[in-house]
Amino acid sequence: MAKKSAAKKPVSKTKKSPAKIKKTSGARKALETELRSLIPKLDDEGIVYLVEQARIHIYNMKVDEHNRAVIASASSSRQSSKTVKAGKTSTQKAGASGFSIKGTESGSSYYLYYKNSNVMFSKNEMAQLVKIVNGPGTELEVRGRLYNWFDKERSDIFSLAKMNDKFDVRMKEIVKLIKKNFKLR
Repeated sequence: MAKKSAAKKPVSKTKKSPAKIKKTSGARKALETELRSLIPKLDDEGIVYLVEQARIHIYNMKVDEHNRAVIASASSSRQSSKTVKAGKTSTQKAGASGFSIKGTESGSSYYLYYKNSNVMFSKNEMAQLVKIVNGPGTELEVRGRLYNWFDKERSDIFSLAKMNDKFDVRMKEIVKLIKKNFKLR
């Protein structure tokens, strides 16, 4: 009998090691299962909120990854800084609309503020916005392109300022703010 017990002990020891690995993924699986079980209990507003938060968190992870890449590659950051020239990097005065822009000291990101909330844009994203607002076409066409870019690339801005379409007066204010504070080179 002792031989049978001795044979079982090494097998159980080898099973403990993979179990520890499974606990790490098990914790994630448990959270995923819990989240799935909570979804039917939420109303539409709760689901919309969770989706928005997930998108914001994913975006923030991408921004963190981007910032690490920028820090690691200072030369590429110098090249991309030629695209956009900020009027100021300190807080811009908020207009009648309540929007303002603040750039970081390093110039690697910009914050668009509205009613005590903000959305962060990378330097490359701000360069894209500057190109859009200074592009050809009527003011309405420019607002349409900007609205479509927000909708496709940065829908989190709609949680900052509820804008339904390109006709929203806040779209006009954002265009004015970007044109006033940034210039294409």
